[in-house]
Amino acid sequence: MSRLNTFYLAPDLWQEPFIVEGEEAHHLLTVLRSRPGQKLRLIDGLGGWGIFTLEKGERKKAYLNLVERHTDPHPPFPLTLAVAWSKHLRRSYVLEKAVELGATNVWFWTATRSQGKPQEDTYHAWQRSLLAAAKQCESTWIPKVQVFADLTTLVQASQSQGVKMVCWEEAGTSALINPHLLPHTQGTIVVIGPEGGLEEKEVQEMQNAGFQVISLGSSILRFETAAVFILSLYHWNATRQKNQIGL
Repeated sequence: MSRLNTFYLAPDLWQEPFIVEGEEAHHLLTVLRSRPGQKLRLIDGLGGWGIFTLEKGERKKAYLNLVERHTDPHPPFPLTLAVAWSKHLRRSYVLEKAVELGATNVWFWTATRSQGKPQEDTYHAWQRSLLAAAKQCESTWIPKVQVFADLTTLVQASQSQGVKMVCWEEAGTSALINPHLLPHTQGTIVVIGPEGGLEEKEVQEMQNAGFQVISLGSSILRFETAAVFILSLYHWNATRQKNQIGL
């Protein structure tokens, strides 16, 4: 089967009649000029997906007929990427790579040296970045994005994680990350600090909560580079482990 155009339908709307509205309908009907009978693919962001045909289009609504429906299993090795907030951070880029490389959650948190704070209108832009990446790489799972006002709240939310790591430029190469520790069935969280780095008291707070301090090497990496570095190591090792156990 040739690659089908992919669209998003929220999980609570997966019922008869299947109707796509808003920006998704505009893209399907106006941009792509789809006609009745044309096949397309829907995802719900939680592993659910299906093949549909377009029944009809009315104004800003597209009515669909279900052909087949599937559910992909939950990722066996959940990864949470926690990135300190910075006004210079290319958040859309990080979100796109998080989708492509299989992160389960992306957390933005406010560190002592963070500059600025999230604005309400950014959440919609984040969702658009996530959806665009999911469509491009045909992922059925979309990372959940959360914002934490401080480190203490983030630490509390990470208590159930099987592996907890914090990247610190002062850790030294003797603390170089062991990529084989990243995939864990109970989940892994990796924390990245803000521009200007983490304060020592923040590192200490995380260590007291069971976080392992790690180094990403001798170079000082940009936020985006550090995030993609972690995501890539995780993706490679998670894929390798899934192959070994036949997933």
